[in-house]
Amino acid sequence: MWFESALLKILRREYARSMQFLTTARELELPEPSDRPMQLYVHVPFCEVLCPFCSFHRVRHRVDKSQRYFHALREEIRRYHGAGFAFSDVYVGGGTPTVAPDELARTLELIRSLWPIRTLSVETNPNDLREEVLGVLDAAEVTRLSVGVQTFDDELLRRMDRYDKYGSAALISERLQATQGRYHTLNVDMIFNLPGQTLELLERDLDALLALGVDQVSFYPLMTAPTAQRRMAESMGAADPSRRLMFYQHILGRMLPTYRASSAWCFSRIDGMFDEYIIDQEEYIGVGSGAFSYVGGAMYSTTFSLNKYCERIARGQTGITQGKHMSMRERMRYDFLVKLFGLELTHEYIESRYGWRFWLLMAPELTAMRLVGATRHEPRRLRLTQRGMYCWVLMMAEFFNAVNAFREQMRAHIRAELDEGEETVLPLQRLDFPRRPA
Repeated sequence: MWFESALLKILRREYARSMQFLTTARELELPEPSDRPMQLYVHVPFCEVLCPFCSFHRVRHRVDKSQRYFHALREEIRRYHGAGFAFSDVYVGGGTPTVAPDELARTLELIRSLWPIRTLSVETNPNDLREEVLGVLDAAEVTRLSVGVQTFDDELLRRMDRYDKYGSAALISERLQATQGRYHTLNVDMIFNLPGQTLELLERDLDALLALGVDQVSFYPLMTAPTAQRRMAESMGAADPSRRLMFYQHILGRMLPTYRASSAWCFSRIDGMFDEYIIDQEEYIGVGSGAFSYVGGAMYSTTFSLNKYCERIARGQTGITQGKHMSMRERMRYDFLVKLFGLELTHEYIESRYGWRFWLLMAPELTAMRLVGATRHEPRRLRLTQRGMYCWVLMMAEFFNAVNAFREQMRAHIRAELDEGEETVLPLQRLDFPRRPA
């Protein structure tokens, strides 16, 4: 697209600025609870082996470390309950949340005992699609299981350091087929525009998915922080961004006849399926090390140090160590990004949140997107066109790249905790900010 380079240049600058958290010298407290149920995000940072392309906050699993962490995690969850927060939907991500099934079971049991949960989504990897893990998820009444597959090509799996850990494409397909129908939604995470991925290989991935007929497929563009890019380049080479549009158009052409687009990169077989990036509630709370929250017009981040996280919880504090109060325009742009990522933004939502100010302050973005054919104005809503869906894939990718860059910056403070050896307590600078005004 002729406007792609200009759009990405603007997005990188703006999203990098949006992830610059503000701080003060006072101690952080819990944000004020909303008067409506929110989504709860639970971060479990442990993995058996660390994939070279991954930019999420994760550490190598060790039993003693995970036991201490889950104990603190459950205490933080209780703290939010005691503070009056209400949650109706839960998403458990990582890392690999199922790496410690017993600890995960106790945590999910606690959550269900505290709130009437409507949907419960858990991430996992193909090697955990076995009865001793699935039985735990069944007992917890998991409604959506999201499996990180990434590709069905054995050579790419080897170069991604996943073949030995999670099995061949044939084995992964067999496990997915055996799991299909066990949960309301079985989601498969895939990546497109991988280094070395050709259109022929993408076709084979699509053939495999359509043959399996899983409930939902999330097809992400490759998104990596700078350090992950360097690690990935050593084993896989560099990705070619000029191929991204061609790949995405091909995905739409193959998926849409059978699946419905529930977001710009998520495809579902039926209505009502849960997508982790589109939430019904406007606000969410993240618990655990390296989690984000958005409450009352402020963005919050918990500490990325597992040691610091456990210490803070033991002292009766929240895990939150950083945050930023967003201006009215920043909140509008955030809603514009997230809601239209779900393909439509209703006038009713705009009026209830911002009124006429939205149309005035967002006029440059609204005009630009309409001129390039990304949005279609209908009587009661804004909708994305197929060109707009690609624009939003780029926009969300840049947003998450900014998040990944922030994660990388935070993880630089805890390098010793990420090593194979004993944990070292690294004191982090206290980064606080004031409560939002009443």
